[in-house]
Amino acid sequence: MASLAQRNLFHDRVRLAVTLVGIVFSVVLATIQLGLFVGFTTATAEVIDRSGADFWIVSRGATHLESSAAFPETEYYRARGAAGVAEVQKHLVQFGEWQRPDGVRESVLLIGFDPGGTMGRPWNITAGRVEDLEQADTVFVDELYREKLGVTHLGQVVEIGGYRARVAGFTRGIRTFTTAPPVFCSFKNAQNYFGLREDQVTALLVTASPGADRAAVERALAARGGEVDVYPTEAWSRRQQGYWMFGTGAGVTVLIAAALGLLVGVVVVAQTIYAATVDHIREFGTLKAMGASNRYIYGVILQQALTSGAIGAVLGMGIALAVAAASQQGTPAIMVPWPLATGLLILTLLMCAAASVVSINKVTRLDPALVFKG
Repeated sequence: MASLAQRNLFHDRVRLAVTLVGIVFSVVLATIQLGLFVGFTTATAEVIDRSGADFWIVSRGATHLESSAAFPETEYYRARGAAGVAEVQKHLVQFGEWQRPDGVRESVLLIGFDPGGTMGRPWNITAGRVEDLEQADTVFVDELYREKLGVTHLGQVVEIGGYRARVAGFTRGIRTFTTAPPVFCSFKNAQNYFGLREDQVTALLVTASPGADRAAVERALAARGGEVDVYPTEAWSRRQQGYWMFGTGAGVTVLIAAALGLLVGVVVVAQTIYAATVDHIREFGTLKAMGASNRYIYGVILQQALTSGAIGAVLGMGIALAVAAASQQGTPAIMVPWPLATGLLILTLLMCAAASVVSINKVTRLDPALVFKG
């Protein structure tokens, strides 16, 4: 069976090439689109996921982190007094206005945190130290956005919200879902840049005491809070991702594009395998006239489809992973974790197997006497 299937498949190399091109195109398109979806989803909530906090306290009804309105600083002291709380830190994530040296204004995502604390800190630091942000008017920017922000060197002075800002360090690979580059600074500086009063905050980060019941700590925080909501970090991250990826419709668009890629692959593979079966219809008729069972013939067709699928899937995934690796140097990162890659490889094989059903239906109705007709 395997020998016959391979001879049929590799006999017409042009047809095989067309089949593989269709499969490769489908795998590359679907992988890149789904990788973009994973990359965008990760970027939307990475500040939350990497915060090191157990709980987030935000304004009542906030749909996402950037929408958390200012609330009184008294919530900070209330949270500190809740049972089971080890540490509370003020935090700010809001959009601000960055003025480049040439006068051009850019929107940035201000991330204010306590440099002396343990939560909400920047990561992947390539220049400078977190402690440098304890100085007045200092900020960290990401290297991916240096050109966009007009930053050429450490120590460069710019303006944010009308206040002086000096670039004290760089990070690498911290992205945001929006076009606004992330800018880390102390919470005090963020208050000035955003125009927040000294007695206001927009978010609080909380860690529970070692061994404390997190559900009990959450209830204690909610009981002591006023016009605020309390979320475990995992729940707040999902809420953030849900808003940016589905509340704005951006994630649905990416998923539709990925589905179209798979659909193209199904159509191309089904058409090609069907055409290959029709071209060999007399050979299949000969096999049936010689007593070959339908099961044997079905196996030959399925073997052809799976072989094509395996070759095309490996080639396509290799190309997609190379594109994903190259994308790490830019702001829209394509992330292809191994579960996604494995799932797409399996899905491709299933897609090819399903496409072979069209050909099998053709052979099912085949009359063995066909071989004796002129």
